[in-house]
Amino acid sequence: MSLVARLSCLLALAILTLPTTLNAAEPPILIGLDADMSSGAAKGGEAISRGIALAIKEVNDNGGVLGRSLKMVVRDHRGNPARGIDNITELAAMKDVVAVFGGIHTPVAMRELPVIHENKMIFLVPWAAGTPIVDNEYDPNFVFRVSVRDQFAGGFLVENALKSGHKQLGLLFEKTGWGRSNEKAVKAALLPHGLEPAAIEWFGWGATDISPQIKRLQKAGAEIIILVANPREGGIVVANIAAMPQDQRLPVLSHWGITGGDFFKINKDNLDSVDLSFLQTFSFFDPPFPKRAHHLWTHYKSMFTDAVDPGDAFSPVGTAHAYDLVHILVAAIKKAGTVDRVLVQAALETLPSHSGVMRDYSPPFSKDRHDALDASNFRIGRYDSKGQIRIVKIAGQ
Repeated sequence: MSLVARLSCLLALAILTLPTTLNAAEPPILIGLDADMSSGAAKGGEAISRGIALAIKEVNDNGGVLGRSLKMVVRDHRGNPARGIDNITELAAMKDVVAVFGGIHTPVAMRELPVIHENKMIFLVPWAAGTPIVDNEYDPNFVFRVSVRDQFAGGFLVENALKSGHKQLGLLFEKTGWGRSNEKAVKAALLPHGLEPAAIEWFGWGATDISPQIKRLQKAGAEIIILVANPREGGIVVANIAAMPQDQRLPVLSHWGITGGDFFKINKDNLDSVDLSFLQTFSFFDPPFPKRAHHLWTHYKSMFTDAVDPGDAFSPVGTAHAYDLVHILVAAIKKAGTVDRVLVQAALETLPSHSGVMRDYSPPFSKDRHDALDASNFRIGRYDSKGQIRIVKIAGQ
């Protein structure tokens, strides 16, 4: 999708989230979105924006919150930490912004943490897995997450690799804070099994050839590759493996970062040659709560005309997580009785429960726990022949 088309979509979202029954003289409560909207993980950013828009429309259609409507304000960080810092600074200066949703990239979120806390800005994470984003040095902590946490993801990927019969795990990670977070998590998960990685190899953003790293993993005896990559570099890995002789193509078990862009569309010609599966949390085809997911899907296809069947909901984890987070935020605003960020932050830590599309949150958060999901919410996904994500069991299970 072109940048112009994306901006048109965002404009449509803004129109759809305007209230129709509330007093127009009352200023709306603003929810910021600081995400990758035009770079390599733009599909993930769009998926998050759709989840926010769906929840906002539900809230506004039911009278808003504290007598006010909700409205989304979008800023594009393009995967650039400096731009993300500027976006947070700009959004924090808007007096009606109660919280900002962050999108996709752990390195961006990590760099934003100081300005988030300097401004006492509630930062809600529907898609970024780095453990230190939430386990940071700040007290009070203004970061809350409904997303994967690498500490749990590492164990999940290791257990699935071992259950599939592979004991020699080759780690192929992007050289960022996200990659280092996963290195720590995977090594910790292997330790109780008396195992260490067969080898670990690194690559940088913008890499154009990762085949030397893959060959070194093969030489070290790796039986499967555990991949931590975003869509662009993940596509390079798939292309490099597909170009190898068939008997040298290692299976790949990936973190979910590859699914945040046009990964299938760009790499579909190579995917038939590579055994690729990846971490997911939500699918409209096999949701944790079918009735709740059906409700969300019904509203999704009515709002977004490019969606005909559930497989058309691209990057569904971003939509589901963001949708739940908006409703949890609204519950906290109601509990606090104000949009004062400090009081809403305290309310987020003390909500009793929420029934979401992802899980029954009982409670969503506490003072000592700002991650709402755990490994029980994780699944294994694959692309089908149409590029739709299906929940599966990996080979050997």
